[in-house]
Amino acid sequence: MESHKTYTVEEATKRMERYCAYQERCHKEVHQKLYEMRMIPEAVDQIIDHLLRHNFLNETRFAQAFARGKFRTKQWGRSRIVNELKRREISKYNIQIAQKEIPDSEYYKTFEALAEKRLRQLASEKNLQKKRKKLADYLFYRGWEPELVYSKINEISK
Repeated sequence: MESHKTYTVEEATKRMERYCAYQERCHKEVHQKLYEMRMIPEAVDQIIDHLLRHNFLNETRFAQAFARGKFRTKQWGRSRIVNELKRREISKYNIQIAQKEIPDSEYYKTFEALAEKRLRQLASEKNLQKKRKKLADYLFYRGWEPELVYSKINEISK
């Protein structure tokens, strides 16, 4: 029989403070971590309440940091960011706030740069349809909106 470390509420609280201080976390991640630590529901509620009151856990701040980070480092489009936030059970309100973290001008500039970079990688593709499909698949996977993707694809003549 395997043994698992058990934690007092104080120990678990300190661990979760460090966990949240290291990087922004969403409620779902914290719940999951506490579940893995085998904390009882009452303790989970008590710890989450503590983290919220002491500003270790803030869903708005998490959503904003997530949107900024995924856009800047992974060059994700708004669709993918929104879907990933929904997967983490972030509220509609916080998702809207998070989207404001990405300035439109920077958004479109990034889209253009990403599309152009991918087109250069596809330069050896002679079949126009295949080239368009590969570009579209790449941009959709990264979460860019259909209207942006289709307008870009229509610019490609060869």
